[in-house]
Amino acid sequence: MRQFRIACALLGATLCALAGAALPTASATGTALTAASATGTALTATSAIGTADPAAKKLFSINDDRIKKPTGLVRSSKHQGTYWAVSSSGSTGRVFALDTTGKVQAVFRFGAPVKDVEALGMDRNGTLYIADIGDANASRNQIEIYTIPEPASLQDSSNVKYHQYDFKYPDGAHDAETLLIDPATSQLYVVTKSSKGTGTIYSAPASPTRQGTNDLTKLAPAPTGVITDGTFLTDGQRVVLRTSTDLATVAWGDNPNAIARSAALPGEGDSVALGATDGTVVFAAGGTSPGVYELAVPAKAAPAGAKTPTASGKPKPATSTDSNSSDTSTKSHNMMWIIIGAALFALLITVFTFPPGRRERRDRQAENDRLTGQAPPTPHRRQHS
Repeated sequence: MRQFRIACALLGATLCALAGAALPTASATGTALTAASATGTALTATSAIGTADPAAKKLFSINDDRIKKPTGLVRSSKHQGTYWAVSSSGSTGRVFALDTTGKVQAVFRFGAPVKDVEALGMDRNGTLYIADIGDANASRNQIEIYTIPEPASLQDSSNVKYHQYDFKYPDGAHDAETLLIDPATSQLYVVTKSSKGTGTIYSAPASPTRQGTNDLTKLAPAPTGVITDGTFLTDGQRVVLRTSTDLATVAWGDNPNAIARSAALPGEGDSVALGATDGTVVFAAGGTSPGVYELAVPAKAAPAGAKTPTASGKPKPATSTDSNSSDTSTKSHNMMWIIIGAALFALLITVFTFPPGRRERRDRQAENDRLTGQAPPTPHRRQHS
């Protein structure tokens, strides 16, 4: 009987040891997964700048000798499928309306004695901004930006009324090809161009005046690259800048920084604008017949191993788990019952084995008395009154 108890006790202890040994394995697995998750986070942090893979889609070519180099491009707010463009060729102030085939629908002349028109923009009220800001020789004392209301009809006009705003830099002349207009506030920004190092972002007064010259304020260094144009996205939180080789998506703020870049663009060019649909931009490439292309806004690359979301964008139900998750859940459930069973078995063995029972102690005492020759003790009986 005693040997049986000892064997049962050993068996219970063995089961408890096996169950306990299984727990560190699960814990180690969880730790490994946590470490892998932390590694993924680190990879995401170090992979802040992604590269857009989809190729640019050509929309049309501009076959017009008056627009050999479109330096500015902007989507119309009044005319569906129309883009406004400016060209650096000629010294006459004019804006071209282009249809979806690249044909010039109308030409608007505003008659200002422009020097080097390099950018085009539009504010929330539908006002066109023609930026005469080019200065390759860095010799201009001031730069000019002209505004005209977007025409209600697409018919040629040779005498469009305009307003002129004069600006000057706080630190001398600069060459620039980029005008940015905040879609929420109509705040103006000029980004200078530099072939060495980086350019600079300057902000205009919140309400520039046409009386006298407006002082620009240095805001922040521009992202790397020779920047030739740019546009705010509709959310007002990001800007897409065109460089001589690619597009850069910039997180706007006190310290604008590039968070994603496109692959190399087809040919050099000087313009970029919002696309016909959200999440896209269009840009022009130079040449005899400048091509206009559409491309998705460059976005951050997904972390390595991340699953692509479904087209609907809806999260998967909680019950839709893969086989690995199911196996892990089943193993955890079985391990729980093993632990519970081992604990109960050990408890029973403890009750019946430790300490020894009264009968076992009495048997040992009787055996000891027999060997020593002592008479067995007289049992005490309770006295009844």
